[in-house]
Amino acid sequence: MLANNQSGDGTDIDPDIREFIRITSQDYNRFAGDDPASIPQRRLTAEKVREPWVQGGPAMHSTKDIVPETLGVRIRIHKNGAERAKGTLLYIHGGGWVIFSMDTHDRLMREYAARSGLDVVGIDYSLSPENRYPTALNEISATIDWLKTHGEQYGLNLDRLAIGGDSVGANMSLATCIAMRNRGTPLDAMILSYGAYDTEHRPSYDQFDGANYMLTSQEMVGFWQDYLGNQPIETAPLARPIHADLAGLPPAFLCIAPCDVLADENYALADKLKAAGVDTTSVVYAGATHSFLEAVSISGLADQALSDASDWLKRLFNQA
Repeated sequence: MLANNQSGDGTDIDPDIREFIRITSQDYNRFAGDDPASIPQRRLTAEKVREPWVQGGPAMHSTKDIVPETLGVRIRIHKNGAERAKGTLLYIHGGGWVIFSMDTHDRLMREYAARSGLDVVGIDYSLSPENRYPTALNEISATIDWLKTHGEQYGLNLDRLAIGGDSVGANMSLATCIAMRNRGTPLDAMILSYGAYDTEHRPSYDQFDGANYMLTSQEMVGFWQDYLGNQPIETAPLARPIHADLAGLPPAFLCIAPCDVLADENYALADKLKAAGVDTTSVVYAGATHSFLEAVSISGLADQALSDASDWLKRLFNQA
């Protein structure tokens, strides 16, 4: 039985988000074909489907893609303005550790830059299953180290560094904050949007499963398998960061989509962060599904959520 009078037919979803799901589902069917897709084909299809949603949005003062030799992965630097910003946001894209890229999430990065006044850096971390846990996490930490050493020459202010991401990008943002705290080099803020924080099958996995919603339970199970492979979960402590010691983490803004298979673990994380004494702001966007921020070109709800997180970050960094 579905809780909270939810019918499971999608009528609980904000109309603009429902249209986003209809269009992207239609395009997936158009590009994917009838045969089971290989992982490279899935990635290519995902890029095609998301391409229209990346168009438009804020223009940046400058954008530069580089592949630092010591990193071996591509990063993108969006400078919001000619002057030195108050700080920098490192953005980690979602996609189940398997699909998507900086390109599919470029508009989100530009939106955060324009709305927060910060510069934004994205990273094309290595994808699973070719590169399983903890490869991507190690690349993110290495990128932070590289930015702190070399960022100034690209006009970045690394005195204040936030990290943020959506879906598995939120997972790795939280995990990175835990790792950096453990190293004694804590970050300054984290923006966590509808994250995947645990392998546990919670009630929302059933409540919001199915074609009417953006992400299915079966897809999420497959993503975890691709990310972890056969390694025992106890050997991957930062893969499920909701179970870590959360004390001493930087202020957090949680963007929660209630019509999402991951909703329950987002509610649980918000509670655990607050219980650990972390300065936590959590906002539930009624009618939102997984990935809803990417619908910002047509969705007032996504527009509001992006502004809320950006304004929170702006206030936090302007206190310095």
